[in-house]
Amino acid sequence: MRLSIFVGCFVVAAIAVHFGLAPSGARDSNFFWVILLSLVLSAPLSYVLLRKQRDEMSAQIAPRIERAKQRLEENRTREDHVAP
Repeated sequence: MRLSIFVGCFVVAAIAVHFGLAPSGARDSNFFWVILLSLVLSAPLSYVLLRKQRDEMSAQIAPRIERAKQRLEENRTREDHVAP
């Protein structure tokens, strides 16, 4: 999804630079300027537009992380109680 947002921003930035709506960069840096402009535009868009997906993924991952932490803690306490 992020890639499609970036590609969309890249197309919009390239069109804006081509028609003079956005600055074209210095000398031969036009392509890199369009990439940089696309990154700057797509970052906040991705943050806002993909919030729902990010929250859903976080909700799926959180229980797994808690179980892993619990197992680590159980292993740590078990090691502490073993007599030499």
